[in-house]
Amino acid sequence: MSDIIQLLPDSVANQIAAGEVVQRPSSAIKELMENAIDAGADHIKLIIKDAGKSLIQVIDNGCGMSVTDARLCFERHATSKIRKAEDLFAIRTMGFRGEAMASIAAIAHVELKTRRIEDELGTVVEIEGSEVIQQYPDQAPAGTSISVKNLFYNIPARRNFLKSNSVELRHIIDEFQRVALAHPNIFFSFHSDGNELFHLPKETLKQRIVHLFGNNYNQRLVPVEETTSILNINGFIGKPEFAKKTRGEQFFFVNNRYIKDPYLNHAVMNAYEEILPADTFPLYVLFIDIDPSKIDINVHPTKTEIKYEDEKAIYAILRSAVKRSIGRYNIAPTLDFEQETGFNNLITPKPLDEIQAPTINFNPNFNPFDDGVKKHTRSYIAPEQVERRSGIPQNWDSLYQITETEEAEQLSLLPAEEDAKSEAEIIQPSDQPKKQFFQLHNRYIVSQIHSGFMLIDQQAAHERILFEQFQQQLMNNQGTSQQSLFPQTIELNPADFALVQDILPEIHALGFQLRPFGKTTYIVDGIPADLENINESQIIEKLLEDFKNQSDLRLNKRERLAKSLAKNASIKPGTKLDNDGMAELIDKLFACESPNISLFGKPVIITYTLQELAERFGRII
Repeated sequence: MSDIIQLLPDSVANQIAAGEVVQRPSSAIKELMENAIDAGADHIKLIIKDAGKSLIQVIDNGCGMSVTDARLCFERHATSKIRKAEDLFAIRTMGFRGEAMASIAAIAHVELKTRRIEDELGTVVEIEGSEVIQQYPDQAPAGTSISVKNLFYNIPARRNFLKSNSVELRHIIDEFQRVALAHPNIFFSFHSDGNELFHLPKETLKQRIVHLFGNNYNQRLVPVEETTSILNINGFIGKPEFAKKTRGEQFFFVNNRYIKDPYLNHAVMNAYEEILPADTFPLYVLFIDIDPSKIDINVHPTKTEIKYEDEKAIYAILRSAVKRSIGRYNIAPTLDFEQETGFNNLITPKPLDEIQAPTINFNPNFNPFDDGVKKHTRSYIAPEQVERRSGIPQNWDSLYQITETEEAEQLSLLPAEEDAKSEAEIIQPSDQPKKQFFQLHNRYIVSQIHSGFMLIDQQAAHERILFEQFQQQLMNNQGTSQQSLFPQTIELNPADFALVQDILPEIHALGFQLRPFGKTTYIVDGIPADLENINESQIIEKLLEDFKNQSDLRLNKRERLAKSLAKNASIKPGTKLDNDGMAELIDKLFACESPNISLFGKPVIITYTLQELAERFGRII
């Protein structure tokens, strides 16, 4: 039997390894931008087309590469960051594994243009699928420009698994934001299909956060700063009232490297304990500076996981720093032991015997219909004078007699055979009063039935009604809209703006009228007619948050959108309803296809029978 084990060709090995490093276009962008930062660039430009599927280009003004380095950088395990194994414990650069460029070149068409400042000519290298097509000298600006075209062209299975352009663009924006947040001292620009999404000058960290997420974040940030012998912490956290239902605005950076760490996230959430609304997540952008020898970042190819030498101490310091900032800036209620109390005794209280209870004076002879003229003698006043003086018509009770007479005359004009029938129709509403409902704690509706009574969760019932109504509108594309008297402007971050573009036809089908106004702004001209007394911008923001937060893969895009809007537009607990409102709600509920089950799989109606009530009271029916 012949030998069956053999070495794989370099091209095949590179494609296999590329799956660990480059999972989608955003992964390639992260590696290229980090290489530009390691090259010392202070001006980085990102250009993409078709959400990175057709083109990814990163241009920087870094140190550039020589002719030999330009060719060698595409070899596996070729790096300028480390020289020996001991260097792994003193890493301050973004990259060090030497796999990114080789992985990208194995699955795309790559063109590299680079020139050092001291060189007169630059170098151009063209590679397709790990194979060097050509290399030649050419004019080029100082720095490096890398163009990645047709990503995954030779791995069709991986390319077919890529999501839509809007989804891939959101992943790219997430990676861009992480790199831009970690380096506010570097200029960044981001162009997508000819449109500039970001233009970030060199600035402070707070300014960078505001430029990335919007001007309204300026009032939401609280600074955090802590210096210890183990580590240093600085950055910003968000105020509790601005916490969101979805994750995505939580950033940890260890030595300027973005990481994902549930353990550290738990420390921050623990600091917000009892002051954060339920099921919400606060904003935080926190930087941890620690001795590289105390951590290990060579854990995962994406370098987003880190092992710590003393993670319990880091947890305690982080929690303490966040909690101190929350108390220092009066976000949480605190006791001020340094308050000046010398002014509290300036007002001397009166003795108890001098305190008198307040009294009420009134005139027992006051007549609101009096014209103000005092009457010294009693005299006869004619009825017409009373009417003229007081403004009260006389014989007012005869008005009801006239009405009854007119109704009797109208009934007498009907034919004899229709007289009894019509009179019965007129009297019927007063003889058969409407069914009465009762509201319990402004949350539940109680309705009597023949076998007992039923208890209805008014919010869950309204959510079910709206969900099926919105589903029907999405199916027929006939959502009714109510024009806004004063159109509102809603400013979104680029990721949410891309999300709205992806679901804009469905939003219009629900009755929203949106039109783009600038790069990341929409004008709201109308909202669904069924939504009353709702702020347009707030309902759209909540709609997007819940739409992103849903993880039920069984629902398609339209069902997720209808569910999100129904949840936010429904009546909330504590809303008082009159008898007509409760009756209308119950009628619409029982007209639904699934009136008994809420949108979240919980019961809407609970029925109690007379037998159950009798058993609770110890009786037998």
